[in-house]
Amino acid sequence: MSTSPDNNENTSQDQENKVGRREFIIRTGAAGALIAGSLIAGRKLWQPDHFLPGFQPEKGLQLPDFSLPASKILPSMAIAHGTDHEKVVRAALGAMGGIGRFVKKGDIVMIKPNVAFDRPPALAATTHPDALRAVAKLVMEAGAAKIIIADNPINSPTGCFLKSGLRQVASDLNLDLLYPETNSFSPLQLDGEILRNWTFFHEPFKKATKVIGLAPCKDHNLCHASDFALMMKPTLVILDGMNVLMKNGPTGGRLSDVKQMGTVVAGTDMVAVDSYGYTHLLERDLAELTYIHKAHDRGLGNKNWKEASYKEVQA
Repeated sequence: MSTSPDNNENTSQDQENKVGRREFIIRTGAAGALIAGSLIAGRKLWQPDHFLPGFQPEKGLQLPDFSLPASKILPSMAIAHGTDHEKVVRAALGAMGGIGRFVKKGDIVMIKPNVAFDRPPALAATTHPDALRAVAKLVMEAGAAKIIIADNPINSPTGCFLKSGLRQVASDLNLDLLYPETNSFSPLQLDGEILRNWTFFHEPFKKATKVIGLAPCKDHNLCHASDFALMMKPTLVILDGMNVLMKNGPTGGRLSDVKQMGTVVAGTDMVAVDSYGYTHLLERDLAELTYIHKAHDRGLGNKNWKEASYKEVQA
């Protein structure tokens, strides 16, 4: 059967778009950033056409700074080891001075998990429900007025939150789970090296007073790129390395790709946290992680995590 020139042109364009999207996601980690993650993936990223905005010249909003002043006494990063998820999370936060350092009574806390894909917890491709439960309980103990849970998954949002086990945690603890809707997005101004702006899942941040990033340590997850560190300054980042997806990320799919590491890293510098995760949990050479050197050079964080004030504890 013959094909018309128009059809050839459309097919070629479709293939070009697919390659562009794939390369963009791999190179910038748009699907798996530690904090920015799929929140910045655009209102249509989870839909079949996988629309990726971000290169237009239009101006957008800027998020407030959710970070806290650096402490002269307490560490900026903590590394905790153990076998019980909740105990290890509590140990990491305790080593940093406790959750009360970051969350005060009456705060509205946005906890941003990574739930880009409809994967069960055992595959370590999404934030583990035990990690979310542990962090949410600590935030509640600190007296938060409300806890918001939100992400903008690549796969169906309802399916991702259900299969990951995070919807059940939100239900059990009466957390506000927000799904992306058409009117939940706003253009975010970046002025980065690659992205000028991005259509951002803004709704969860409108009333938040504190932001905690909670991500699994996995292959292709430590890639929010130097531009993404410009998006926001979170209050705290937590990298869950209890079970690490060592390869075939970011989606995974095989239990044999998951390695038990029994570690949780918490910190106020996401570049330093990523640096530790890449070298000590994924067991790779930091020289290979281009974005982290760019972020370091731009003053967005310190890739040399040992230069930071840190504490290592056993749960």
